[in-house]
Amino acid sequence: MIDRTDLPRMRRWVVKIGSALLTAEGQGLDRQALRGWVDQMADWLEQGERELLLVSSGAVAEGMCRMGWQRRPETLHELQAAAAIGQMGLVQAWESCFSRRGRHTAQVLLTHDDLSDRRRYLNARSTLRTLLDLGVVPVVNENDVVANEELRFGDNDTLAALVANLVEADLLVVLTDQAGLFDADPRQVPGARLVEHARVDDPRLDGYASGSRGALGRGGMATKLRAARVAARSGTATLIASGREPAVLQRIARGEAVGTLLVPAQEPHAARKRWLAGQLQVRGRLVLDEGAVKALRDQGKSLLAVGVKGVQGNFSRGEVVACVDPQGREVARGLVNYSSEEAARIQGQPSNNFENILGYMDDEELIHRDNLVLV
Repeated sequence: MIDRTDLPRMRRWVVKIGSALLTAEGQGLDRQALRGWVDQMADWLEQGERELLLVSSGAVAEGMCRMGWQRRPETLHELQAAAAIGQMGLVQAWESCFSRRGRHTAQVLLTHDDLSDRRRYLNARSTLRTLLDLGVVPVVNENDVVANEELRFGDNDTLAALVANLVEADLLVVLTDQAGLFDADPRQVPGARLVEHARVDDPRLDGYASGSRGALGRGGMATKLRAARVAARSGTATLIASGREPAVLQRIARGEAVGTLLVPAQEPHAARKRWLAGQLQVRGRLVLDEGAVKALRDQGKSLLAVGVKGVQGNFSRGEVVACVDPQGREVARGLVNYSSEEAARIQGQPSNNFENILGYMDDEELIHRDNLVLV
């Protein structure tokens, strides 16, 4: 099971910073605080081959400040308007802070629909991975302006966990105004003890988590626990800590005893494969030659079109297909990068021929190994 000694080796982080930390007592964004966290994140990134995605709250709070509103709006259209107004200042603030450290940022706005639709899921995944490969820090937020009640994440803790699933992060860091998860509400029980380390499936945690909400934020400790359980589906550990602790990110990276570490019940690789397998509804079949079967089963390779002999069914990019051997026995399932029509045209072909055949090449692989599970 993951413990704090594993934290220094974790190379891909999702960091979520809550509204209570980002706002200056209701006066909009606390830009001095932002600079402090950016310095910590930049220092961590400069220590080696590391990647970081930032999930930032604060758009609604910034919008309220700009409009002179004293209370958080209650209606959806007013919240969406506040978020749209505040998003301008939020992105500008992060870009300005990161540029001081020679880092580019990119704004990424998502809705629940983006991550439930397989085509859009793969597009979002590919974009985020490309940004990370370029050394850019994606600043992720909910696309409040277009999301309706049914499609909203509801809080940025949940969004951060789903982003961690999307990019298969090693660690989700949730920075809040609390020191972590306690066995009782420390504001009401003076002797409450910090839960330093636990498995996310420990049923006692539900009794510990408080559902309280701040004036500006949308979630309390209960949402952070739920987010940790979502992140654990793909093997990501979650650390909940106070963003006001000095050098908190560096201390987490060194494995110091800060905050609450919630770990998956399974090892990361097994958890990710189980999570992927649980999403699968087969829409078609790809018939493989023996070489492709061996590459998948024995070498853990991605599926290339050159190893495909036949395409069956009608499917779109991002949907799930079964991979079968020449005798029709199922070998694997995965999320396909091309539609059935496109796959039929490029079957048996090397990837350098895709552009000649299709007029474009979205991916070199028909199914990437990260989106493939053996059966």
